[in-house]
Amino acid sequence: MATKAELISSVADKADADKKTTEAVLAAFFDHTAESVKSGEKVAWPGFGTFSMGERAPRTGRNPQTGEPLKIGKSRSLKLATSAPMKEWLLGSKKSR
Repeated sequence: MATKAELISSVADKADADKKTTEAVLAAFFDHTAESVKSGEKVAWPGFGTFSMGERAPRTGRNPQTGEPLKIGKSRSLKLATSAPMKEWLLGSKKSR
């Protein structure tokens, strides 16, 4: 996993930009994405994917030490639905059948 410093350095090198500006731009992107998703909007980056809010229903789980059932409340999380071009790039082209 890349650290924050490694991510900033890599993006700055690829964009031919200084690290301070790159850090500010990445921070602004992540802030905007988090605020938009929290307010119920989706944030799409064509060719990469769409960020949205995911919700999990309440459910019954088990304590792994005792096996006792326990209630797990509903929760929300950030989801990324990967775009088709990104999936194809990550997984390689589909094999013909």
